[in-house]
Amino acid sequence: MCLAIPMQITHIDGSNAHCVAKGVGRDVSLFLLEDEALDVGDYVLIHVGYVIQKISPAEALSTWELLDQMLDEDPVSA
Repeated sequence: MCLAIPMQITHIDGSNAHCVAKGVGRDVSLFLLEDEALDVGDYVLIHVGYVIQKISPAEALSTWELLDQMLDEDPVSA
């Protein structure tokens, strides 16, 4: 199973970007979406250090809500 994390672009430097989510920052590669128009403030999905898809703010929020719910689940009662 693959997991991609939604993050927001805060800085772009050529084919690399700095993204943040929940207070955690990462430097990531834009190589896989080099033909996509990406700007500071855009939300993207990150997988193993690469931006793999641009998403809407609503999609990012919805994904984080689901991830938060999974983390809040009690594994004993699940």
